[in-house]
Amino acid sequence: MDTHTTAAPPCCTSPPGRALPSCSCGTDNPVPPEIRTTGSQITFANRLDHCLARWGINRSGHRVDPGLYRLGSPTPESPVFASANYTLSFDALRSALAGRDAYILVLDTKGINVWCAAGKGTFGTGELVRRIEVTGLAGIVNTRTIIVPQLGAPGISALEVRRRSGFRVEYGPVRARDLPEYLMTGKATPEMRRVWFPVQDRIVLVPVEMVHVALPAIIIAAALWFIAGPVAALAAVSAVVAGTVLFPILLPYIPTRDFSTKGLFLGAVVAIPFAIAFASDPAQPGWARLIAAITMLLIMPAVTAYLALNFTGSTTFTSRTGVKKEIFRYIPVMVCMAVSGIILAIVLGVNRLLGVI
Repeated sequence: MDTHTTAAPPCCTSPPGRALPSCSCGTDNPVPPEIRTTGSQITFANRLDHCLARWGINRSGHRVDPGLYRLGSPTPESPVFASANYTLSFDALRSALAGRDAYILVLDTKGINVWCAAGKGTFGTGELVRRIEVTGLAGIVNTRTIIVPQLGAPGISALEVRRRSGFRVEYGPVRARDLPEYLMTGKATPEMRRVWFPVQDRIVLVPVEMVHVALPAIIIAAALWFIAGPVAALAAVSAVVAGTVLFPILLPYIPTRDFSTKGLFLGAVVAIPFAIAFASDPAQPGWARLIAAITMLLIMPAVTAYLALNFTGSTTFTSRTGVKKEIFRYIPVMVCMAVSGIILAIVLGVNRLLGVI
């Protein structure tokens, strides 16, 4: 993204976190606060940044500077939009406003997208009010309305913003691509208000989850290959793939409501072939085959369910209280299953070392 800054003279700089008020520098001519300039075109560098963000590479580096941005040639009557300083959020907004003159007020969300930041409180009332003051927005625009993404509503109290800043909050559509129609009609249709989570949106979440667990999964699979054989190594990889790839793809079709129980169900389905394989091994005594099969049915669903639970932070279909409830209810179950499975695996390993099996 190409931006440049309308900077204030050195005598008008202010300490970090402080507003930059109009400053005369010893004269009667005030200097306006800082306004950056941006465009609506998405460049190759922007797309590369998006790709790296999707893969979780340099996760904290995908951000733009908070502040006020000028898009096109806005006037004091031009609309003002609020955005997170996560590059994907900011770029989605500015590209959707192609050909329009507007101001974009970027809040400091620590490089987190609008919905997640709203849940964390960084895309919140306090930050919006502070950013209005820091940028001197009241002296730049005549309009007293800021259009906030609908997914930012959990963090923004319109009444409190109006009371503290004099600006009215208007909640725009869920998707930035609907903004042109929204601006033409002045209202959001029910379709614009509806939150979708289609398969293509779920698939784009896969890379970042895979990156987080890829190295540990490879190490564990390699260790199991030498300790328990290739089937055990494949079981470990399958549990991880089920939790990070199959789960988001199959999410709407897996029975039960909670993400944890969905993960346990999927993990059990994936574990059944491996349990059968171990239970059918003629080279092992009956009791060892039984323990090996039970081990698969305990560990694999627990691993898949734990990884599936991570997706509660990637969809608007879950709430903050609902996620906490799931964590307290199901994490102990997953831990008990995993620990029990590990103990059984250790029993098998010890007996193999002693030559019993």
